[in-house]
Amino acid sequence: MAEPKTRSFGRIIRDRRRQLDLTQVEVAHLIDTSVAYVGHLEASRRHPSRKVVVKLSDALGLDARDLFLLANPKVGFLISEHQKSDGNSAWDAFNKDKKLRKIHKITDQEMGALSELAMMGVRGPRDFIFILNTIRQALGR
Repeated sequence: MAEPKTRSFGRIIRDRRRQLDLTQVEVAHLIDTSVAYVGHLEASRRHPSRKVVVKLSDALGLDARDLFLLANPKVGFLISEHQKSDGNSAWDAFNKDKKLRKIHKITDQEMGALSELAMMGVRGPRDFIFILNTIRQALGR
């Protein structure tokens, strides 16, 4: 039986690029970077910024959160793994944390959008912040 491939950031983006029949040149164009940088990412010789991770996820049709965690394996501990079983505990904790909302300047409109995500299995308040920052970046805010 063959050994399973290691799940690494570089391997995932290279395999997905090939699966989509894209060249490094095409990916570089899609994410507005150099071909050499794409090669370095695939070889795990460079550490991508959050902005590059988001662009790659969009270009390659990959989950931005998973890709971010693969690119930044040491931050996994920041995202809570355990949550109370009442289902809404992550949202309740986030919604009640006025200090966190003030620090991140979260508007009522943004809270409304995030409340919709609460039912999709968000595991903790930090996950909401990650999602919010990703949305803000996508909207150019």
